[in-house]
Amino acid sequence: MQFRTLGSTGLRVSVIGIGTWQFGGEWGRDYSQAEADAILDAGEECGINLLDTAECYGDHLSESLIGNYLKRHARSRWIIATKFGHHYNKFQDRTDDFSTADVRRQLETSLRTLQVETIDLYQFHSGSDTAFQNDELWSMLAEQKRAGKIRHLGISIMGKGSELQAREAKQVGAESLQVIYNRLDRRPEQLYFPQAEKDNLGILARVPLASGFLSGKYKPGATFAANDVRATLDPEKLQKDLAEVEQIQKEVPPRVPMARWALAWCLKNPIVTAVIPGCKDASQVRENARAAELL
Repeated sequence: MQFRTLGSTGLRVSVIGIGTWQFGGEWGRDYSQAEADAILDAGEECGINLLDTAECYGDHLSESLIGNYLKRHARSRWIIATKFGHHYNKFQDRTDDFSTADVRRQLETSLRTLQVETIDLYQFHSGSDTAFQNDELWSMLAEQKRAGKIRHLGISIMGKGSELQAREAKQVGAESLQVIYNRLDRRPEQLYFPQAEKDNLGILARVPLASGFLSGKYKPGATFAANDVRATLDPEKLQKDLAEVEQIQKEVPPRVPMARWALAWCLKNPIVTAVIPGCKDASQVRENARAAELL
């Protein structure tokens, strides 16, 4: 495994992390504690130290599976990143709440559920610019940093994007940006990376496999079960992306799995600190980790 420093935080994170949205049950299946343990054990074996979760991957469900694991393992070897701003109601249904009082409550719930005293990276989660521009919120979070409940702040920028949040990240005390970045979606190269370089912001690339499409397993015409978040994607764009993946496959060197290549492709841009792919099981964690061999 290789490691990079996350912006100005000083945190040395593995270039491959583990994304845990799937633990919340919106990727076609539910996870038992034993299945979550197997994924996290595999991560530890591979030298991965970065876990990314959120308050609304299930109702703190992903955090709960991680917290139960951490209670039985060495907390100190993991860098825990979670997020705030939403309440999970049901599949693909959230209520946004970025109010100062509610975010404070969300923080306490995340600390309790993760069974930790400090969250290493606490991220503003896909909120609007209006929600972001709340001085009271950022003052409260700065107080929580001083109290030792948060080590560092970050911004997980919504899918449709926000250049304003990238520009003002440093001003509000954030030290990292989490953005959608992969071979199918290169917008961050223009929208965010120049600002990140200027302000020494770490970059966490989420959806680095484009929801699994860059694994090469899915062909045009593919469909997904109703309980899989990919079933909610625009059908026309889905098929267009799958057709583009077939063309991208021509860039992959012989005998190199496409997923491994796609993760390494993101990391070959030095501004990217780490990628945080999801994974369905321990074997996928091990395969993802091998992307570091291509750097």
